[in-house]
Amino acid sequence: MSNRLRHLTTLENLPRETIERLLDRAGTMRDGCAHGTRKLDLLAGRTVLNLFFEPSTRTRTSFELAARRLGADVINFDIGFSSTAKGEELFDTLHTLEAMHMDAIIVRHKESGTPESLVRHAMSGVAVINAGDGNRAHPTQGLLDALTIRQHHPDFSDLIVTICGDVKHSRVARSDVHAFSALGAKEIRLCGPASLMPDPAEVPGCKIYDNFDRAIEGAHAVIMLRLQKERMAATDLPDEQAYFTRYGLDGARLKRAAPGCLVMHPGPINRGIEIATDVADGAQSRILEQVANGVFVRMAVLAEVMGR
Repeated sequence: MSNRLRHLTTLENLPRETIERLLDRAGTMRDGCAHGTRKLDLLAGRTVLNLFFEPSTRTRTSFELAARRLGADVINFDIGFSSTAKGEELFDTLHTLEAMHMDAIIVRHKESGTPESLVRHAMSGVAVINAGDGNRAHPTQGLLDALTIRQHHPDFSDLIVTICGDVKHSRVARSDVHAFSALGAKEIRLCGPASLMPDPAEVPGCKIYDNFDRAIEGAHAVIMLRLQKERMAATDLPDEQAYFTRYGLDGARLKRAAPGCLVMHPGPINRGIEIATDVADGAQSRILEQVANGVFVRMAVLAEVMGR
């Protein structure tokens, strides 16, 4: 593939054909490994490093499963015992790891732009994949959300999707917007309290609401976001019960959406704060499908950036 990706740090400005190729490949991976019951050997003899500077369970485990199902060796870098905890510069750590002949580094970091910095400073052919940086991007989450929607709603040209919650601090929301826009979504609606919404200039083409009842009207998919308390000032923290009343997804509010509206959430779920338990576990919930699709999307990304 002459136009294959060498790194994946963001979905912003990624061509539609590239996104569709990755989604198609994820479907091929799902079938090829029989939904995870059969191992492929596309990356046998290659080494993948999980370099997580923030805690993660879902994303880190998903990347590890994806790499192992492709036959790669996986190393989980324990930040708590690493030289970076002793003051070693990030780029010194990168060059040390490169000297050990890593083929791909999957990085999560609290500082926006860190993955691009690693790409610029890398001295080898190591591939860099962004597993979430600050509030900027989480590209594989955007891809898996797009894949989940596409499985139920293949034509994005008439798709109305509502993203509700703490959009301001959400890297997931930004990558979702980039993915859905590239795929030609008819309408992307962002909803939440004014204090938790981004500057409209950051999300061109999106419709911004502060009334969830209006934002969910006729939507084909609704993506709920958790309150990113770790990234908020204390003065921004809303009262949780009042927040659920205005912005929580319950059964009554879901009836305002289009019939069969997909209910999605990147996790972890805060039940009773942004989503009711009966909706999170209900017939329209696609939350566990998102988790499963995350492995196949990450297999597709790893196969693309590490392909010979």
